[in-house]
Amino acid sequence: MRFAAIADIHGNDLALEAVLADIAGQGIPDIVNLGDCFSGPLEAGRVAERLLSLAIPTVRGNHDRYLIEQRPQDMHISDAAAFRQLGPAHLDWLRSLPVDLIYRGEVYLCHATPADDNLYWLDMAVADGNVVLRPQAEIEALAAGIDAPLILCGHTHIPRMAALTGGRLIVNPGSVGCPAYDDDKPYPHKVETGHAMASYAVLEKSAAGWTAQFRNVGYDNMAMSALAGANGRPEWASALATGRMP
Repeated sequence: MRFAAIADIHGNDLALEAVLADIAGQGIPDIVNLGDCFSGPLEAGRVAERLLSLAIPTVRGNHDRYLIEQRPQDMHISDAAAFRQLGPAHLDWLRSLPVDLIYRGEVYLCHATPADDNLYWLDMAVADGNVVLRPQAEIEALAAGIDAPLILCGHTHIPRMAALTGGRLIVNPGSVGCPAYDDDKPYPHKVETGHAMASYAVLEKSAAGWTAQFRNVGYDNMAMSALAGANGRPEWASALATGRMP
């Protein structure tokens, strides 16, 4: 079994197209999507049309949820920018998405963690503003009750994997469309990949078990950076240009 996992597109249509081309170039027909598809000052409408045409297994991310639960006037600026580009069919698609699912009978998919779509699973923010690997015991506790040999999550935008008890593997493929961001919960912190490429992962099962190959794909990130800047989001422009926050 071999398939690709994408996550956290955040309205970046050029990054999505580059990743899809890279996946196709490897002869991989199957893809799963771990959510946060649209939020951001980019091309949510184009991404929505592309994803609806692909009809790939997808779970709902926290920003996907905000787009269908919050009133436009109450949304964060990134969610509101995406909402203005989405039509009724796109929002209905978001409403149809599950918060988690089992893929092919043995791969567990969720956006962040099984019980909380806002909680980092493999990483954690600490009081000094850094983001570090979460202690093994805490990672294990969040996976309690999940017997799938392969677990996939997104949300942090950082490519990462960790081995769990019982031979299980948990993998975060990184972000297709947003290589850096900042947040203020639970502490003010920055998440930065340090590069501007689109990230995803290829998962493969052999007699020895599951493995993950992380892939980074170049695309016209400066066009997306310029768009973010033109839309009044200089922090997004920096993230898309450099993989770092200003």
